Amino acid sequence: MSAVRALVIYESWFGSTANIARAVWEGMCTRVPDTSVMEVGAAPVGLPGDLELLVVGGPTQAFGMSRASTRADARQWAGMADNGPTVGVREWLASLKPPARQVHAATFDTRIHSPHVPGSAAVGAWRALRRAGFDVSAEAESFWVLGTTGPLRDGELERARSWGVSITSLLPGPRPLDPGARSVAG
Repeated sequence: MSAVRALVIYESWFGSTANIARAVWEGMCTRVPDTSVMEVGAAPVGLPGDLELLVVGGPTQAFGMSRASTRADARQWAGMADNGPTVGVREWLASLKPPARQVHAATFDTRIHSPHVPGSAAVGAWRALRRAGFDVSAEAESFWVLGTTGPLRDGELERARSWGVSITSLLPGPRPLDPGARSVAG
C-alpha cells in the first residue's frame, strides 16, 4: 500500500454500510487526498506506518458489532451462499496490531432508525479501538437505514460526506477550510 494518511475500513452485508463508507471517504478526500477505503476482508492487520487516522464502520447486528452467528443470519436473509465473508469488524479489530505511535480513530455504523432498537456497532468498535491504544476522541456516529436490508434514510449519504470532512479535523497540520463542516471533538 502506498503512502496512506487516512484509512476507512468497513463491513457491509446489504450495501448500505458500503455506501456510507464510500461517502465518508469522499468527504475525507476533500481535505486528505491520501485516504483509502477498503472492505474489512481485504484490510491489513498491520496498519501502514504513515497512518494518522483510522475510520472503522459496520452494520449494527443483534445490538452491536456482527459475530459469526449474525453474519450467518444475514447471509440466510439475503439468500447468499454459506461461503461468504467470514471476517467482520469485530474479528479484524481483535487481530489488529496496536499502533506504534499515536493514531487517531473514529467509528460509524448503520442502524435501523427506531428509538426502540438499542445497541450500536460503532460504540463497540470505539471501545475496541480505545483499548487497543488508538486516540478515539470523536464520538461514535450512526447512519440510519429504514429496514434490515435498507434503504438508507434520505439525506444520510450527504450527512456521511459531511462527517467525513469533519473528522479530518482530528489530524494535525493545515487543511483547506470547509465552513460547512461540523466539529466531531467531544
